[in-house]
Amino acid sequence: MDTITLARELGRAIQQEESYINLKNVQAQADADAQLQDLIGQFNIKRLSINEEASKKDRDQEKLTTLNKEMREVYSKIMSNENMIKYNEAKEAFDKISNRVTAIIQQCIDGVDPEVADYTESCSGSCSTCGGCG
Repeated sequence: MDTITLARELGRAIQQEESYINLKNVQAQADADAQLQDLIGQFNIKRLSINEEASKKDRDQEKLTTLNKEMREVYSKIMSNENMIKYNEAKEAFDKISNRVTAIIQQCIDGVDPEVADYTESCSGSCSTCGGCG
């Protein structure tokens, strides 16, 4: 079997992974949630308004402050939505598998023995000391 055929087999296996199936299911629920989609639309409009105001030569700082406050409020509502919470949890679970698969493949490309290649999480759990999630 050639490498491309094996990659396609791996792709099929990933799509049968429980965390992948769950992610797709909760994603569909989030997409069907009219309230959540409305909030996301409101957030995007606020973001565009902020960008538009910020790019003006004579921008109104008070208006920017108000828009930022409103955007944060909408964002908070989005993140507290039950379907968004489920989506984020499912995404996190699938990302663990995805990161591990990607790390193993990359390490093998770099010459590491496939039997020992693996992913090591480097998150300390403290966002204040973090350089950002990958």
